[in-house]
Amino acid sequence: MLRPSNLHGRKRDLRVMLSNRRQTLCVPQGGEEVSVSVVVPVYNEVESVPELVEQIDKVLSLMEEETEIIIVDDGSADDTWNKLRSLQDRYERLVGVRLSVNRGQTAALMAGFDVCCGDVVVTLDGDLQNDPADIPKLLAKLDEGYEIVSGWRRNRQDKLVSRRFPSVVANWISRQLTGLTIHDNGCALKAYRGEVLRSVSLYSEFHRFIVPLAQMGGARVAEVETHHRARIYGESKYGLGRVLRVLADLTTLFMVTRYSHKLFIWFLLFAIPFVGLAAISLIWVGHILVGNFTGPLLVPVASAVLFSQTAVSIIGYGLFAERIRFLAPSRDRTTARMMATVTQGGEDRDVFIRGGRPRRILGQLSFEGR
Repeated sequence: MLRPSNLHGRKRDLRVMLSNRRQTLCVPQGGEEVSVSVVVPVYNEVESVPELVEQIDKVLSLMEEETEIIIVDDGSADDTWNKLRSLQDRYERLVGVRLSVNRGQTAALMAGFDVCCGDVVVTLDGDLQNDPADIPKLLAKLDEGYEIVSGWRRNRQDKLVSRRFPSVVANWISRQLTGLTIHDNGCALKAYRGEVLRSVSLYSEFHRFIVPLAQMGGARVAEVETHHRARIYGESKYGLGRVLRVLADLTTLFMVTRYSHKLFIWFLLFAIPFVGLAAISLIWVGHILVGNFTGPLLVPVASAVLFSQTAVSIIGYGLFAERIRFLAPSRDRTTARMMATVTQGGEDRDVFIRGGRPRRILGQLSFEGR
């Protein structure tokens, strides 16, 4: 057990590490702290990146605040990274981050959140379908006293069957399960208070659920209509297969938000149908034995055994999960680890991202889990 003095020492060390991080990565341009960070994950978007950076930079150059552009290359297989590096001579506020392997949009966003310095963080997709010209509109709404402002693609320029319909279904389910108040949670164009983002831990594909997680924690959320454009370059990285992943993550979200402190109840709810089926099978067996029904006993007996074993297994998993929850530490849990390369001002730096706490190892900057 840590003594109080050691605990206070660890807190002081954490404050020092956070300060070192801002001095190392968050280098203010012109002597001012960065106010707005725009974080964009990209994957195989070599054709879109030059125009994307140009449009974002044009919008940010009109702001009085200090700003930065964080483009996260999620292990692209094309020439996206080299294109990003070549753009740094033209755009001083551009910071590139390259993950060593493709880890998905959630991991790419988390890497961008770890590296960015702004008090306000704006996210958007890298395929040019979100319009950077809408960023000031989101920031103006954020200044009205909200923690999160989400874009609403009311006139969405996507295919109906493969993109728009699944999105409508997912948004409806999200509203039913979490009490979400916005229409278009799938819109990547959002503005966040930095402290809100840094208080949310993400895994799997939970980047879609930052808003409901924050709102369930008391964050004030607003929505503004934004311009949505048809895709010009490349192909969409999403298809109908994403629906199953979204449904799986929604189920997980419902569990961790509604039953995080009573996991056994969650498993018990899943076991109840199998208990009922086992009871029906046993009644079936009883009727055959007393002569009310005719037929072989194999099917009802096998059904009763199968359903009973399934119910017992689910309940056992629930007890095991409850025990793990009780024993697991509630703080300092590390997230998935990633190697990444950060480029800024023509200088590359290799970093090891584990969720947000920076430290120095052998002269290199690394990130240790929250």
